[in-house]
Amino acid sequence: MAIHSTAIVDPKAQLDSSVEVGAYSIIGPNVRIDAGTKIGPHVVVEGHTTIGKDNQFFQFSSIGAAPQDKKYAGEPTLLEIGDRNVVREFCTFNLGTVQDGGVTRVGSDNWIMAYVHIAHDCHVGNRTIFANNAALAGHVHIGDWVILGGFSNVHQFCKIGAHAMVGMSTSLTQDVPPFVILNGNPAAAHGINIEGLKRRGFSREQISAIRQAYKTLYKSGLTLDEAKAALDQEIAQVSADVAQHLQLMRSFLDTSTRGIVR
Repeated sequence: MAIHSTAIVDPKAQLDSSVEVGAYSIIGPNVRIDAGTKIGPHVVVEGHTTIGKDNQFFQFSSIGAAPQDKKYAGEPTLLEIGDRNVVREFCTFNLGTVQDGGVTRVGSDNWIMAYVHIAHDCHVGNRTIFANNAALAGHVHIGDWVILGGFSNVHQFCKIGAHAMVGMSTSLTQDVPPFVILNGNPAAAHGINIEGLKRRGFSREQISAIRQAYKTLYKSGLTLDEAKAALDQEIAQVSADVAQHLQLMRSFLDTSTRGIVR
């Protein structure tokens, strides 16, 4: 292992032989780090934290610290991080709490910029981008490919669906369906993430159907229940490769507990 002489790595920590640990970093006893991961200088990794392969943590981040929750009483809760994530300077990822599932989870291939906070019991998917100072309160769920603009804030228990995009300095207090772009205070929807979908290989037919679903949900004047029924009809009328994406939006509406931004 390439461990700097000034780093402090607890003998009980489990680090693959290829892991790098920079100057003055601290690795706690219940930490496991897989192959190819690089821990930069002045990083603290503690708690029951598991980190996968080929991640890169830049300087001054705090990973696996106790949750910022007054109910936390030192229970051995978890932080799980996947593979190939880039975590920039001054980020804070906290452990879970027993009041929820006991685990904070970050997936793979995420691009996490400086000063991002991921609070207790959050679940972050894969291939997301969090710009500087984005912050998740506790129990937030973020789908795959989501983009959070700088200084955006997400309220406790909110959900953001896959491929959604949240603009800079937006404060979210309700859920965001998949594919939707929104911005402002209060947050308001402004269409679907067409450019992002094109970059990810969505066909013209798929994007057209998603755009129509957005119009049904946001522009038709229907109540939410009426919009759900209309979406069911739209799903029944399209091919399977299109229907899977409309179903993603439709299912999200049934799982929303805080109501959607609408």
